[in-house]
Amino acid sequence: MHNTLKLLYDRFYTPVPMAEAEQKIEVCHRQLIERLEKTERKLVLRIMDTQNLMAEERSMDSFLCGFHLALEMANELNYYKQDRQPSSTEEAETDAGFDDCNRKQ
Repeated sequence: MHNTLKLLYDRFYTPVPMAEAEQKIEVCHRQLIERLEKTERKLVLRIMDTQNLMAEERSMDSFLCGFHLALEMANELNYYKQDRQPSSTEEAETDAGFDDCNRKQ
């Protein structure tokens, strides 16, 4: 089931364009390369990679929670329709031999 939801996420999720933020990241990355030693750069890049992974996982989790909520709402609506008592007008129409699907226009 998780794979199916992942495929739905991949199919329907469209990343928000963030050209300005991406440009700022690139500028900061270049500054880090200039100022830090190789071991320090690796550490900073690991932090950035971990933060990116966390953001991706949160995005996927948010999608899954929204999908679950929509599914629960659809189920609730289905039960509501099944359990709903017909109004007196609907009962009168049913008694008279009419139903919504077969009415003549």
